[in-house]
Amino acid sequence: MKELLRQVSLALSTIDTSDAISDCPTSVLALLPSQPDPLITLAHSKLHAYPFDSVPLCWRRLYTDASVAKAVALIEHGLANADDARNVNHNHQEAKRRKTEPPTSHERVDEVVNTLDMACIMAGAAGRGDVVEQLLSALQQSLDQIEPLQAKRQKLDRHAASFPVLNVAQSSQVPIVRYPLQSCSAPSMHAFERHMQTAQPLCIREALTHWPAMHERPWNSPSYLLERTFGGRRLIPVEIGRSYTDAGWGQSIVTFKHFMERYLMSKAAINDKLGYLAQHDLFSQIPSLRNDIAIPDYCYTNPPPSETLDSAGVGRPPPPQLEEPLLNAWFGPAGTVSPLHTDPYHNILCQVVGKKYIRLYNPDQTAKMYPKGIEEGGVNMSNTSNVDAEAAAEIIEAEFPLFQQAVFVETILSEGECLYIPVGWWHYVRSLSVSFSVSFWWN
Repeated sequence: MKELLRQVSLALSTIDTSDAISDCPTSVLALLPSQPDPLITLAHSKLHAYPFDSVPLCWRRLYTDASVAKAVALIEHGLANADDARNVNHNHQEAKRRKTEPPTSHERVDEVVNTLDMACIMAGAAGRGDVVEQLLSALQQSLDQIEPLQAKRQKLDRHAASFPVLNVAQSSQVPIVRYPLQSCSAPSMHAFERHMQTAQPLCIREALTHWPAMHERPWNSPSYLLERTFGGRRLIPVEIGRSYTDAGWGQSIVTFKHFMERYLMSKAAINDKLGYLAQHDLFSQIPSLRNDIAIPDYCYTNPPPSETLDSAGVGRPPPPQLEEPLLNAWFGPAGTVSPLHTDPYHNILCQVVGKKYIRLYNPDQTAKMYPKGIEEGGVNMSNTSNVDAEAAAEIIEAEFPLFQQAVFVETILSEGECLYIPVGWWHYVRSLSVSFSVSFWWN
């Protein structure tokens, strides 16, 4: 641990002129080793002064490096305390007690994890992703050496072996599939490329059988997920509410353990607001979970050219070419909703835990989707429909009469299945149980 901290401190103090952080004022950078907290506050204010995709990289780099510097200082302080404890000889019992403590208290461990995770969530751990993972891994290994394995297992075993059945939609809430979309067992690459020429969605069965997340490292085990998230200490951004288009919808950053206990395992969650880990790059933040899955080979095919339309029926410019597929996690209880929307890329949605109901509309139905436009703050919401697909039929008929005429296909996506969603297709998604999905965008 000490050698890792030395190397990280050296890296923080060595600023290359090609590093974006060098664009920050010199007076600011001079405070980095000794006063990281005010720099985190400064960078935080800068992150909120711009639209997310327009934040100058230097401020994301500053937020990250200041967070790493703070984490290093916290760990070093804990190590110093442990060294002092080993020098206490006048009181044998006190010395014996303190020798068994980890190099830092559990409260300080929580603060280190929170600090580094905020760097991941707020700034993408810009330029220091590997460093953040190394620090967290070393800290967890240090605690594992101190805490007896049996005690650790007892803590994890207090959680159920699987998610509770109570967190499942009632049978009356499970939609009847009247217009099923095409499905097949895992097709060959050639067959899949041939299907893409039809520009139609496809449900793919038996495509995830090789994923460890389905078997030996099961994501349907709360205990396993807690173990992979540093005992549930890792922070995640959670959407609070049924859908991001609802009034009263909000966001919060909570620990993984709090999220699971509050929104997935608790009976109180049934009658309270829903919590949803939605469209989050969880796998760059927690690489150990990334090792439990694999990018489907289908994401390396060449999709045919396509055009998506905005709310005025005008073709949108294509998004940037991706070098690698974009991965996002979707984890939440029954009842969470992704409202009618389109994606800018081709999408393969993989269902690891639970079930989801999904309804899809061809891009040629766009006029009947009543797309939103430019909203307050200049945010372009034209990829999202004004229609609440769950609203009462009489409300939809009165406010959005053309929507009732729109043609759609639908499916219930079960564990181990994938859904190919061509770019531009409108889709509405509802979780029917505790659900953990992974989306792969590519073009």
